[in-house]
Amino acid sequence: MNRLKYPIRVFLLVCLANCLATAFGADLERPLREGPTWIKPSEHFVGRMVPDLELSDIDGNRLLLSELSDKAAIVLAFTNTSCPICKKYAPTLAALEKAYSERDVAFVFINPTSSDKPEAIRQAIQSHGFKGRYVADSKGTIASAVGATHTTDVVVLDSQRTILYRGAVDDQYGFGYSLDSPRKSYLIEALEAKLSGKSIETPATSAPGCPLDLQPIDEANEVEVTYHNRISRIVQASCLECHREGGVAPFSLETYHDLVGQSGAIRRVLEEDIMPPWFAAKPKVDYAGPFANDCSLSQSDKGDFLAWLKSGKPEGMEKDAPIPRTFHDGWQIGRPDKIVRVETPIAVKATGTMPYQNVTVESGLTETKYLKAIEVRPSAREVVHHILVFVVPESASGRRGRSAAAESNEDDDEGTNGFFAAYAPGYDALVFNDGFGKVLPAGSRLKFQIHYTPNGTATQDQPEIGMIFLDEKPEHLVDVVGVTQRRLAIAPNDPNFKVIASQAVPKEATILAFFPHMHLRGKSFRYEAILPNGQEHVLLDVPRYDFNWQLSYRLANPVTLPAGSTIRAVAHYDNSSANPANPDPNKTVHWGIQTEDEMMIGYIEYHMDDDSLGMQRSFEGIREQLGTGKGLELIFRRLDASGDGKLSKDELPEAQKDRLIRLDKNDDGVISLDEAKAIREFLRRN
Repeated sequence: MNRLKYPIRVFLLVCLANCLATAFGADLERPLREGPTWIKPSEHFVGRMVPDLELSDIDGNRLLLSELSDKAAIVLAFTNTSCPICKKYAPTLAALEKAYSERDVAFVFINPTSSDKPEAIRQAIQSHGFKGRYVADSKGTIASAVGATHTTDVVVLDSQRTILYRGAVDDQYGFGYSLDSPRKSYLIEALEAKLSGKSIETPATSAPGCPLDLQPIDEANEVEVTYHNRISRIVQASCLECHREGGVAPFSLETYHDLVGQSGAIRRVLEEDIMPPWFAAKPKVDYAGPFANDCSLSQSDKGDFLAWLKSGKPEGMEKDAPIPRTFHDGWQIGRPDKIVRVETPIAVKATGTMPYQNVTVESGLTETKYLKAIEVRPSAREVVHHILVFVVPESASGRRGRSAAAESNEDDDEGTNGFFAAYAPGYDALVFNDGFGKVLPAGSRLKFQIHYTPNGTATQDQPEIGMIFLDEKPEHLVDVVGVTQRRLAIAPNDPNFKVIASQAVPKEATILAFFPHMHLRGKSFRYEAILPNGQEHVLLDVPRYDFNWQLSYRLANPVTLPAGSTIRAVAHYDNSSANPANPDPNKTVHWGIQTEDEMMIGYIEYHMDDDSLGMQRSFEGIREQLGTGKGLELIFRRLDASGDGKLSKDELPEAQKDRLIRLDKNDDGVISLDEAKAIREFLRRN
């Protein structure tokens, strides 16, 4: 039988740490002030079915969880009368219960502490006004079933007892900190998403409070794994996004019979870690990561899936099936405020390969807009490998009124310095959190760069981009920069050719996401941060790069790098005959946009606290770009973070700004494009 006991020793250690923090300052106190952190949902029981537990409240009344199936949602709120954090959260729970009871949400209070006195429990119920069932769980049955780890865990279930959220109520209280009001209200956000039919943005977090001493569940008491009670939920969470009618995958996995029919293929991709596609290594230290969009299976999910496949694939009882997952047939971001579409459909041939298609379209914006959400959509997903969309400012060409579907290669930097929006299998529509957004200047044009992969049937594609606008400028402007090495000369028959690129961080910058890009010879990709004090940290390690999946890696906890840091990208290429995708192992491979050539771009999504855009390239990087024959106007645009057609001193490379500002011939404090023409000669002389 599982046992759960109040961990006195751990509690005393935490209290001691709190006292020491107060006495000796912020260095010791800081870890205790971080608040709840993101946790991978599938490793936190999210998506699992909770057994139909029989609950007994403190008055001896019994209740089955299934008796609450008529509710819109069920909240299992762990609490007790002895943990100081539970005491602080009791009024919050009571207020939430009162507010959501009117919206058909049931609250059940779970006390996992066997030492709590009945009279103290009754006093707490009366003083706080709890109305829901208050259940004792001294044996840990309920806590084990939902994976609770702390005395303040809350769990949200749907009517089929599937866990939708597990974690903290909010971030207001914890050991060593107490805020006047929460900054993030996780439980409210989860309930609002459930009641409005939306996905929960943060399905799992750590919780404050006192740790629970849970023992492993006795295997003899485990419920048999069937399709309806377990596997269907794993498939819903990890497979159906692509493997459904209308999805990008070649077959559907929406029914039990679909899984049985594809069981051989499923077993192979699970055993070889091919599906779901996720290639990031687990961080060795908790500096960067975990990743909020990690779609890989947890070990328990993978183990249960493989065991089910090997045990005869039992279907189970249909009454245990989850609520069917629904998918929005239209825009994932909701109805856009603005849609920009390639005017003329692009013909995609049936066989062979196609060069990248570059089509530039007028945005039609007469005023600068700030964006809350962006989504790029092809009309023929089955033949689109990826799409990148770039902003071409009005000042870049000095004219407007171009054809709405004009082929554009002029001033083409091949995406090396970032992109505005993207589409790729594994790259979701982008919806920014509150306070974040992107800017699209007035008069801009949008260039679509599209990579097609013919699939045997000739078709047409007409890509488009949808945007939702903000009413005002957000607190943080988000941008993308590319850490790039264009001077590629990958040796023939080399199975592990190494390439390095770097990007200076001129101002404090917060890193949000990564998007590595190579072609068919790409083998691995790693992002590293070198801090001003010389410390080095791995931000993202992709030991097995796969060109077929252009994945983004979005940090659950963004990383802030101080000014003076350097981001280093390290890529390896397999140009040997052992690489089955290699077009020609006997060729020295250089930079090029076609798949038989290679690229080395480490895209980074970030924001700077001063709202500047365009993370400046180093002085050496500018010299390199001029050396490749790139136009001066392109270099000027890269440095022009504000997009006003002028370079202020703050926009110049840090190491050379005092020297370059001397190019300001008219002493107006900025450098115009005409004045910047002296840069080429300046670089040649220096």
